[in-house]
Amino acid sequence: MPTHSGIPTVTVWSDIGCPWASLALHTLNAATERRQLPLQIDHRAFPLELFNREPTPKFIVDPEIMTIAAHRPELGWRLWHGRPEAFPVTMLPAMEAVQAAKDPAIGGLRGSDELDRALRKAFYADSKCISIHSVILDLAEDCEHVDAEALAAALARGSGRTEVYEQWRIAQGPEIQGSPHLFAADGYATHNPGAAFTWTRSPYEGGFPRLDAYSTAWADELLDALYADAPDARAVTATGA
Repeated sequence: MPTHSGIPTVTVWSDIGCPWASLALHTLNAATERRQLPLQIDHRAFPLELFNREPTPKFIVDPEIMTIAAHRPELGWRLWHGRPEAFPVTMLPAMEAVQAAKDPAIGGLRGSDELDRALRKAFYADSKCISIHSVILDLAEDCEHVDAEALAAALARGSGRTEVYEQWRIAQGPEIQGSPHLFAADGYATHNPGAAFTWTRSPYEGGFPRLDAYSTAWADELLDALYADAPDARAVTATGA
């Protein structure tokens, strides 16, 4: 897929199963759409299950979803309403697919981002088991800029897995603090932007997440900075990107 080198890029390290990452991406996407500014998002995997050596527990994900969705109802999230046994125990296949889709012959950064958005909506709003390749590929079929057949062939060859594990290795360094962590031009680096958030105590001890405040202003501030450095990118239309 052709790209425009003048379009600013934000690199986002995250786990698809992390509600805070999905909130940050929604905020950034909403700001770019409201302002009609093209933006490339380069997704990198921060695979929580590899860090923690266990599936991300549902008893952690559920209260985080409730806390965020109550504060930002426009997200359209729901608690898991699929079959209990269909709740995803791994996000690795989904994250691998997002990496595989970066291949220009499959979708490039634009297609990869479309697939990432579709996977997050499928999990947080539609309760689909995005651990399953057939579900991932069905979602890819509906992504305008993803060649689903090419993606299926790439995944059958194991594409995306090496990238996820390499990104996990990099994410163990001190620069990347967690999911989400955003990086952009001129040294911009922010972990979980906009959220004043804490747990009352460890979730393993019965604690609850507390979102004291959430500001969306960070997304506009980031776009202002990016477009101050790349004013010509404003001329790139959504159809040309």
